[in-house]
Amino acid sequence: MTAAERLQNHAFTRGFTSAQIARLAPLVTEVAFEEDEVILMNAERSQFFYLITGGSVSVELNTAGFAACVEALGRDQVFGWSALLDHQDTLFQVRAREHTTALRLEGAHLMEACSADLELGLEIFRRVLRVVAGRVRATEVRFAEMCGVRI
Repeated sequence: MTAAERLQNHAFTRGFTSAQIARLAPLVTEVAFEEDEVILMNAERSQFFYLITGGSVSVELNTAGFAACVEALGRDQVFGWSALLDHQDTLFQVRAREHTTALRLEGAHLMEACSADLELGLEIFRRVLRVVAGRVRATEVRFAEMCGVRI
């Protein structure tokens, strides 16, 4: 399957026009991670946006003393949204829970594509904003659980 076909079949990019898929396809690199491999470290410069195609990852709040899973993500979900912000550090650690495959897009190149095609950029940012809102909600729920409060 080609990168364009993988993009067309991924939930995040489903519904994009063929021209938008064609603009994004050359930016895609297929990557794989092994169980327990740390993909993103919190507080490091964010560079890549990932679309999960198989397996699963754990989004974690990580400190010197502990790591807490905020949310588990699987096929058709995404992570690495902070790569779309200029000079933004990663806010969460992301670890593979099992063998995991993904489509990786470099944030700077994705931003260039969004600037060149404003309709594409608007749609990507709408979808990313939904991801961010979901991550905030998952963090809120997890924190409440840690404090003994049910939401």
